[in-house]
Amino acid sequence: MSDRRLLIDVGNGRTKFGLATSEDILERREHPTRELSPDTVRDLTRGWSFDGAVICSVVPKAVPAFRAVFGETLIELRHDTPMGIGIRYPKPESIGPDRLANAVALAHMHGAPGIVIDFGTAVTFDILSADKFYVGGVIAPGLRLMTDYLHERTALLPRVDLREPASAIGQSTEAAILAGAAIGYRGMVKGILESLKKELSAPNSHIVATGGDAEWIISGMGERIAVDPDLTLHGLRLVGNLAALK
Repeated sequence: MSDRRLLIDVGNGRTKFGLATSEDILERREHPTRELSPDTVRDLTRGWSFDGAVICSVVPKAVPAFRAVFGETLIELRHDTPMGIGIRYPKPESIGPDRLANAVALAHMHGAPGIVIDFGTAVTFDILSADKFYVGGVIAPGLRLMTDYLHERTALLPRVDLREPASAIGQSTEAAILAGAAIGYRGMVKGILESLKKELSAPNSHIVATGGDAEWIISGMGERIAVDPDLTLHGLRLVGNLAALK
């Protein structure tokens, strides 16, 4: 028997796979979520040796493919899964499993109180109290969702490849969109963070960012925010460790 476990983070666009020990993530693979099936899951994990799997999914219809392959060895992260943190939230069953995984990683790897910012299709902020309870969060449109929407809903605005604008004053349509995306989006993130820290009464909260655009957005904010692209997978790893102790 190996001490390795498969970690699966099913997102709206892509699904991340991680092969992990109890201490670290060894290898990573990705695949478009819409193309998942039992056969693709088997192909994607071929050559990896592991005892079981832990999954969090924001796409419920994708989960049966994993159940078909892994059966009872599959741990599905839910609000009532042992996580090493508590939940203080009116409807815990409505919390996204990926958000719970992020909160687990925050608690065990960075500390509390704290805030996780996950830059995906939506940008989510998840808050951990000083006594390590998940207490809620914020959901806003993701950066690419906003810029794509501009292109799709207007006749003259182009789709742009995100990058740092040369200046705040755009001297072309593309430059104007880039300025709005970079400066405007960072302003939104800063404003939300400021309100959350004030409400938490914890100006020195542990703040960690993850997700596809995290590094680019955080790099231009001038704030002390850690970036961990594997945060959600680490949360799943830690949930798997707790399950192994049962």
